[in-house]
Amino acid sequence: METKKQSVKKPATKKVTTAKKAVAKKTKPVEPEHIGLVRNDSWLEPFEGAIRGRHDHAVWKLNQLTQNGKKSLSQFASGHLYFGLHKLAKGWVFREWAPNATDIYLIGDFNNWQEDEKYRCKRIAGTGNWELKLSEKALKHGQLYKMKVKWNGGEGERIPAWCRRVVQDDNTKIFSAQVWNPEVKYEFKKKNFKPKKNPLLIYECHVGMGQDAEKVGSYKEFKDNVLPRVIKDGYNCIQVMAIQEHPYYGSFGYHVSSFFAPSSRFGTPEELKELIDTAHKNGVAVIMDIVHSHAVKNEVEGLGNLAGDPNQFFYPGDRHEHPAWDSLCFDYGKDEVLHFLLSNCKYWLEEFKFDGFRFDGVTSMLYYSHGLGEAFGGYGDYFNGHEDDNAICYLTLANKLIHEVNPDAITIAEEVSGMPGLAAKFEDGGYGFDYRMAMNIPDYWIKTIKEVRDEDINVCSIFWEVKNRRPDEKTISYCESHDQALVGDKTIIFRLIDADMYWHFAKKDVNDIAQRGIALHKMIRLVTIAAINGGYLNFMGNEFGHPEWIDFPREGNGWSYKYARRQWNLVDNKDLCYHWLGDFDREMLKVIKSVRNFQNTPVTEIWHDDGDQVLCFMRGNLVFVFNFSPTRSYTDYGFLVPTGSYKVVLNTDSKDFGGNGFADDTVTHFTNYDPLYVSDHKEWLKLYIPARSAVVLKKI
Repeated sequence: METKKQSVKKPATKKVTTAKKAVAKKTKPVEPEHIGLVRNDSWLEPFEGAIRGRHDHAVWKLNQLTQNGKKSLSQFASGHLYFGLHKLAKGWVFREWAPNATDIYLIGDFNNWQEDEKYRCKRIAGTGNWELKLSEKALKHGQLYKMKVKWNGGEGERIPAWCRRVVQDDNTKIFSAQVWNPEVKYEFKKKNFKPKKNPLLIYECHVGMGQDAEKVGSYKEFKDNVLPRVIKDGYNCIQVMAIQEHPYYGSFGYHVSSFFAPSSRFGTPEELKELIDTAHKNGVAVIMDIVHSHAVKNEVEGLGNLAGDPNQFFYPGDRHEHPAWDSLCFDYGKDEVLHFLLSNCKYWLEEFKFDGFRFDGVTSMLYYSHGLGEAFGGYGDYFNGHEDDNAICYLTLANKLIHEVNPDAITIAEEVSGMPGLAAKFEDGGYGFDYRMAMNIPDYWIKTIKEVRDEDINVCSIFWEVKNRRPDEKTISYCESHDQALVGDKTIIFRLIDADMYWHFAKKDVNDIAQRGIALHKMIRLVTIAAINGGYLNFMGNEFGHPEWIDFPREGNGWSYKYARRQWNLVDNKDLCYHWLGDFDREMLKVIKSVRNFQNTPVTEIWHDDGDQVLCFMRGNLVFVFNFSPTRSYTDYGFLVPTGSYKVVLNTDSKDFGGNGFADDTVTHFTNYDPLYVSDHKEWLKLYIPARSAVVLKKI
């Protein structure tokens, strides 16, 4: 048996050996597997080292902050539960991070704003933290207070960095922290809420300017008067601006002083919680504009010089101040700053049940130049060493934290440079945002309206622009946001109609300019939302063509509130044209929501002809047809679509929306047989499409 075994094995062994040698000669070196971001876009391959470097930096910092996984990132980001003023079962405790301080007192109503040994903080040994424990009776709800901070060479009154409530005296205009411990705590009625994202339809809004009256509106007024409009219109998310406390109302909330304090000019924390809870009960998510890109320079109200060290929270030297915003730039390389900002994210999610954030000014964070004067003409401009790796790391960790705290949370990046990977998965080397703002679209519409004659509008260019995005990153598409509505700029409706809105927007007195503006306003919105791959955003009032800009009270306008409001009376007046635009917006959203996960359906081009100015594309069972020609209407214009019957579900030219009503929308359209396309299961859909109009048909 042994001999037989040997004789059988020898040839086989020789053959296998020979084969192995042959294979070895032909084998190519195994190429390393690309990180996901590069795998999805081969043009990024030359920069894979930088992409991996940023990713590895975030992983390293994550491991450092979590002690290599011994605790979660959420546990690390709990500074708000430790710092600040807290009511205990018995008594009070106050803590603050102020490494440069030599002494800290609490001063306020309770001690006649004088230094008092009873209210003197103690430094916690071996740290930069200070602590004060007080009896039950030492503080009362509603009392005002500040820190009296001393340092080598100076002293000053300061509002605590982690303070949750700040109020301004109506007469002196001085800001103070306020003890906040109401007897009745707000209990959320809607315990569990999951945002609807199929698709995400965002109503960007500002509580203070959300009413007709020339004043600052309140959380309660917004809940009672504006939220019902949002619900009726069909939006499933509100994006609330200016929540974090800011000393100057005219900053639109972008010069934040107290990062943990909801602005008291709109009401109490309980009233904000009730607003969010009411939205949730009605199926509306609530995200906030969060400002972590910079901070107000104020020292008494803000973080500018909390304890004699102007660099405690902010970069030193040339990077200390933002050259364009007159503000201070956070030092994202400090663990204590990461602790502060990450805790801030978690605080708003847990304490107020916000459903996520739109991060403001991301471009400013990403680049040493803040994006100022940069062209961003190619991929090399994103990986040339001009990027702040600390800020990139922070944004990546913030997204990981937010989704750890709430897996259903929504994060959106306001970023104009086009940095690749911003809304890509962390595992793929991305920064982890759920969406990025499609900031190219409003710029495109402004440029088109300003520079292109109606008869020269290029539908191919429109189609390219509204769907121009990276395939692995979801976007929030929009025609205009608050940016386009601010004084010094113009909204779309005002660019289209201008002063004629004041004289020719009554139904009985509409002129050609107003009719053109009304028609294009609807078409621009429809083609933008029809091409989304993530979500859609509208700024408060723009849905009905709000006629005037936004201008907050300031010295230059006599501190007037005239333009810091929304004139709801205009859309409510059925004698004016505004309600046509508002009604169209509502029906448009209804059509989009009729296709579940509309944002994920392929955008299939059916036809475009720049000569005719006609564009047609299909999503799901909806066919979108646009005729941008200002003068030419087309009869029996043919589109090759899936065989079947189609009914009109939306027409910009309907009389219900201020159109001419030239087409009969009650007619069911049947496709016409063509033997050439039988195997493709397609036939010709023949339509009458009036000039400057759009129609949406549904396959039935």
